[in-house]
Parts: sequence; C-alpha cells; structure tokens
Amino acid sequence: MKVSDYIVEFLIDRGIEHVFGYPGGMVTHLMDSFSKYQDQISAHVTYHEQGAAFAACGYAQISGKTGIAYATSGPGATNLITGICNAYMDSIPTVFITGQVNSFEQKENMNVRQRGFQETDIVSMVSQCTKYSARVNSPELIKYELEKAFFIANEGRKGPVLLDVAMDVTRGDIEPGKLQPYNVQKEIKKSIDKATLKNIEKEIKSAQRPVLVIGNGLERKDKNFEYIKSMGIPVVSSMLAVDCAAGLENYYGFIGAYGDRTANFIVAKSDLVIAVGSRLDIRQVGAKRMNFAPTANLIRIDIDTGELEYKVHNDELPVVADSELAIEQISEVFENQKDKYNNWISICEEIKCKLFGMDNRLPNQFVSKISEYIDGESVITTDVGQNQVWVAQSFNLKVGQRILFSGGHGAMGYSLPAAIGACYGANKKVYSFNGDGGIQMNIQELQTVCRDKLPVKIFVFNNNALGMIRHFQEMYFNNNFFQTVDEGGFSSPNFEGIAGAYGLKYYCISKIGQVDAVKEALNDDYPCLFEIKINENTYVFPKLEFGKPNQDQEPLIDRNLFEELMRL
Repeated sequence: MKVSDYIVEFLIDRGIEHVFGYPGGMVTHLMDSFSKYQDQISAHVTYHEQGAAFAACGYAQISGKTGIAYATSGPGATNLITGICNAYMDSIPTVFITGQVNSFEQKENMNVRQRGFQETDIVSMVSQCTKYSARVNSPELIKYELEKAFFIANEGRKGPVLLDVAMDVTRGDIEPGKLQPYNVQKEIKKSIDKATLKNIEKEIKSAQRPVLVIGNGLERKDKNFEYIKSMGIPVVSSMLAVDCAAGLENYYGFIGAYGDRTANFIVAKSDLVIAVGSRLDIRQVGAKRMNFAPTANLIRIDIDTGELEYKVHNDELPVVADSELAIEQISEVFENQKDKYNNWISICEEIKCKLFGMDNRLPNQFVSKISEYIDGESVITTDVGQNQVWVAQSFNLKVGQRILFSGGHGAMGYSLPAAIGACYGANKKVYSFNGDGGIQMNIQELQTVCRDKLPVKIFVFNNNALGMIRHFQEMYFNNNFFQTVDEGGFSSPNFEGIAGAYGLKYYCISKIGQVDAVKEALNDDYPCLFEIKINENTYVFPKLEFGKPNQDQEPLIDRNLFEELMRL
C-alpha cells in the first residue's frame, strides 16, 4: 500500500471528514491520495496555509474531532506556524502534516543552510509551540507516528502536533499489517482525590459568598451545564468560555481587563473562588495578582500542572484534575447548600442592576441587535481587536450557540478561516465578526467561502482604524496615531467592491435600525458580507488601567456608587 493512501485511510478511520490545506510539490502524493477517497473525506483548498491552519482549528473546536491541515515544505510549512501557535495556546487538538524534501536531499548534519529546494527544519521551529513534532524519514514508521500524534494531540491538555513527512516516504510502499504500532495506553482521566475533595468540601461549607469561574478547559456539554446549574451559586467565566454558560440564570459575565463590571465586582466581594479549567492569566486577574478576589480563598482546578505553578494567591489550593470529573464532584458537594446562598445571589443581582447598561456604546448595540436575529445552535467566530471584545460583551447568546475566539495567541485573521472550518465541522451557518484591519489578514479566504457556497455571514466593523491600538495611542502616546488611522498610514479598501469581486452579496449598515432590514439575509443559506460603518472613534469599555484591581475599570464609575457596591 502507498504511504499517502495509508495516511488518508488513517484519518478516515478516526472519523475525520474534512481537512484543509494548500497544494505544493512535497505534498502532491498526499493530494493525489485525497482525490481517491473523495466520497469519504474532503480536502478543502484554502488560499493561504495560515487559512488552512485556522480552518483546522475551527473544525476541531466545533466538531470535537482532531483538526487536520497540510502544507508543503519551506514557506508552506512556515505559513502554518501562526495557526499552530493558536492551537497550542487555546488547547485545540490538531495534527499538522507538512511535506519535506526527499530524505536523500536533506542536509542532515551538513554545515549548510539548505540542501534541497524549499528544505526547512520545521520540526525545530515548532518545537516550542507543539505538544510533539517529528520528522518521518522511513515509511515503516508512519503508523507509529500517526498513532502517537493523535494520542498526544488529544490526551490531557489538548493541543497541536506536527509530522514532517519526506516526499520519498509519502510515495513509498508499505505492508500495513507489518507496521510498528504506537503503544497507546488508555487515558485515565484524573478526578479529585478523596483527601483534596474533603478540603474543598470544608471550604465550601464555611463559605458565604462562593463564586465559580469557568474557563476554556471545560468542554461544552449538556451534562457539564447541568452540574454548574445545580450548584446554585454565582458563575462567571473567562472570555473564551462565555458560551459555556449560555442560558444560565446565575451567570454574570466574563471577568478581567475588558470583562463585565458585574462579574469583576462579584469576584472582588466573594469569600471563595473555585476556578475550573481557567488559566487565570494577567488579562483575567490583573497585573497585581494578589488583588484578584483579595478576601477570598482560592481553589484552582486544572489538568495542566504547569499552569498551577503560576500562582495567584500564595495560599491557594491547586488541584490537578480533569475539569469534567471535577465539576461533577464539586456539584455533589453543593447539592445540599443551595438555599444558603439566596442572600448572596440577591447581592449579585443588585450589583448587576445598578451597573446595567453603563458601557452600552454604539458597537455594543450593533452586536446586541444582530444577535437577536441569529438562530439558536449557530456558530459565531470573532477576530482579534475591538470586535472580539464587543461580541464577548454584548452578543446575547442563546442556548446551544457557540462562540470561537483566538484567545491566548490573539491572532488577527482568525475569524474568517475559523468560520470556514467550523461551518464544515458543524454543518451549520456561521457568523464571522471582523474588524476592518483583521479581515485583511486572511481576506483571500472569501474565495473559499464563495467557491464552496458556504452559509457564512461575514461582518466587518469598519471604523477606518486599528481601533484597539489607536486607543492605546490616545491613552499613552499623546494622540500620535501613527499607522493606525488614515492620516497615519493605515487605510481600508472599498468593501463593497471587495464583495463584488468575490461574488458576495453585500449590505451596508450605519444605523441600528438598518439591522431589521437585513434580517432575512442574516438567516438565508448564502454567503454575505455586511459592512458596519462606524463614523466615530471607537473604544472598548470597560477597560482596566494597568495595576488597578479588576472592579475599578475605566471609565471610573461614580465614587459613591463604587463604595456602595463594595459595602454590599
């Protein structure tokens, strides 16, 4: 059997239905093999390898399967790296397959920069942003390396793996029955041990104001939602996990620098914080980590021991456990505690009421209005910049909807190709939110959307600026808007003309009331580009000034109100 055929059959056997890539000399045998199995697996051509990498991320995030992207050697492989980093930071199970020059052309230990055309040591390059990377220079190793790659990508804290396969390997012949397997040991998910659970139970029983922080490490499953709901305590989240709590009565938003004021106040007033599957990084807890929940005991549950080494409180309780098992165990402890927290819930509701609408600016209003017309069960993707935060803050999520972010890596250009991958992974309409800067990072993927007639709705918030950085320049650089606005060197294209060039339907929206007029286009099955023109300087508020406690965000609220909320 040909090795490239074996690779494709291996993917099919693991339920992979869609892969993403770009043609190149060193992957021609793999491409040819994909063509033989078109009735079982679809290989989608994107128009840049970065687009393929982000599409693989979106596919994995929404389908629960392993995302696959392929590219040729040299520039093809290096163009994948941004997407690989994205998968690494946000724990997305992905396998990247790169072609490499023939094994007899490789420089090995020769003191030259390159021997074969487009030869590049991609394995070394990605060693710090993958869970595992390896070059495959022997056909007999293909089964071992593929099995190892899939296992590592999906065990523990998930993430990307890269296999660099020499061209003479992909065209080589093998006898599958004689191939060496990888000794895959069944993963035993770790629950909270009895002694630690007893300590947690003691903390819970003594707490009067507990709050649960859920992070991206908690899978979006109905049973996890039910466990959270059964606790009867206030729930907040990281930005990436806002869709974990859609429809939850006691959910008060996401925490952190750009988070909901209500969520930040609740954490600040709590006496016990239980964080599950959340890294609690600087964006979430602030630069002075001890300022986070200063009067609360802190329990941190994560599968990655490395994350728990980066402490928030010196006396916190670190727990290494699978988030799904942990949330079930903790919910059982809370089972008989519900009525105990009625007064605490009332305080949380009062805080929410007094802060309601305080940061509801025009872009937030656009997001909120658009969300009214987006069907339940849909998928939403955001780019990076102001549009990302506006969506996180103001999209009114319905039960079953998912929002995909580029979180830790924060990669502009993520939203559109991720929407393509998510569309294939979910077989649903996808709504891709972008800024006028980020959309241009992977604008070529509009051709993928149009070519395949995907039901992807693309929103471009056009403020004719790189708004997030323009705001920084206003705050810290005396309004020197170099490279962020039209007068400083940045400009945006004619998006109506862009839509026409790609054969996309186009609508321009400049007033909130105009959203009503496009509600049918929002829900049909055709790709479409909506340009939302904002003719004013845009900001993301609330915003935390560096070094301040989370609940004291800019613009500062009335000091009397601040003190009143802190006294509750």
